[in-house]
Parts: sequence; structure tokens; C-alpha cells
Amino acid sequence: TITGNFANVIHGLNANHLTDQVIQRSKRMILDTLGVGLLGTSTEVCHKVTQYSKIYSSDISSTIWGHLDFRLPPLYAAFVNGVAVHSMDFDDTWHPATHPSGAVLPAVIALSEAFPQKKKISGLDLLLAFNVGIEVQGRLLRFSSEARNIPKRY
Repeated sequence: TITGNFANVIHGLNANHLTDQVIQRSKRMILDTLGVGLLGTSTEVCHKVTQYSKIYSSDISSTIWGHLDFRLPPLYAAFVNGVAVHSMDFDDTWHPATHPSGAVLPAVIALSEAFPQKKKISGLDLLLAFNVGIEVQGRLLRFSSEARNIPKRY
């Protein structure tokens, strides 16, 4: 099936598939997203989701960007950090219209922090996960008939 083939391609990716150019572009995208996200932590909407998310706790936690003393379960940390990135709307974009890094990076970082200390992932593994997330998002958009006509609607 299409879904099975897609899953096999994604599952088969490894760090050897990352070219020097992909690594350099990924680092630039990550730095840009972190910068936009840190700026976004000062927005009203980010303050609201941060306050809302304080009701959640877990033995496993991840960092909330811009708050050294506040951590949340990975799911909620990814949510708050993703809102911070998107609240500024300066993060990267591509066609069809999407902001890939703002959705992928907060999730990848939150999950990477949740690993036990003895199983921490490398920077290269983080870059691979980031690129797999970007690839999945891009391919899903390509498969979507709704995404193809976004420019015509706006």
C-alpha cells in the first residue's frame, strides 16, 4: 500500500542519508526556530498556554524554552514550545504552505530530553529525527488534495 511503502522509506532512513548540505541547512533551520521560539515565549498566547499546562506533571519532563525552573511532560512541553514558535509566525515556510520546523523541532527536543541519561541521543540522531519529521510533514502535504490548492484560496 502507499502507506506501507511510505512507512518503509521513513523507517529505513539513517544518519548516513544526511548529506553535508542537509546537515548545514538543518542546523540553520533549528537555530532559526529556536530564536523565533525564544522570542515567542514573551507573547500573550504563550503565557496563556504555559499557565494552562502547569496543571500537568509527570516523572518524565522536558524543558519549557525561556523558563529554566519550569518543566512539563514531553507532550505538553512540545505543545508550549510549539505555540511559542508559531506565535511569532516568523518561522520557516515552504510550498505547499506550512511551517515545518515549528511543529517538528519542539517535539523532537521534548522527546530527546525524555530519554534516560544512559540512552541519550547524539546530535546526529537529533538531526536525523528532525529531518525525518520534516520529510514526513512534506510528504503528507504532497499527498493531501487540500494542501495543493491553498495558494489559490488565498
